[in-house]
Amino acid sequence: MKKAINWFSNPPVHGQTSILILRLMAGGVFFWEGILKFVYVNQGVGRFTKLGFPMPELTANFVGATEIIGGLFILFGLFTRFTAFWFIVEMIVAILSTKISLYLGTSPLPLPPAPPKMGIWAVLHEIRSDYAQLLTCLFLLIEGAGRKSLDRWWQEGKR
Repeated sequence: MKKAINWFSNPPVHGQTSILILRLMAGGVFFWEGILKFVYVNQGVGRFTKLGFPMPELTANFVGATEIIGGLFILFGLFTRFTAFWFIVEMIVAILSTKISLYLGTSPLPLPPAPPKMGIWAVLHEIRSDYAQLLTCLFLLIEGAGRKSLDRWWQEGKR
């Protein structure tokens, strides 16, 4: 367990500067999606209610808050591995809770506006953003935030 905590706490911080581009993409999307959960009921409480989440108001607000805070962490490259891990778990839950029912044609959410409306092709089309966020967070989990990050500043400050 100590090894895992050490691995998460000491990410590599000398990766290419271009990692910042991936952080801007993933962090930005999580940040504004978190805000949308508070601004539009259909993206927050309404969506979580339709999907059958327990305590949908609490759950939606918790997820929205973690997306805002975590999105900022990713943007600034702070606690990158912890945050990326959290978002990987979140994206897996999001995919499982929304795409299986879409595949089966039983989704409580509105169907896609254009064909395909159900089945594997509908899932593949609708999953594109989730897939990109999941893989970007997996990359950040493995490679860390890179040179232009608060994680680097933090590690150099500890030395």
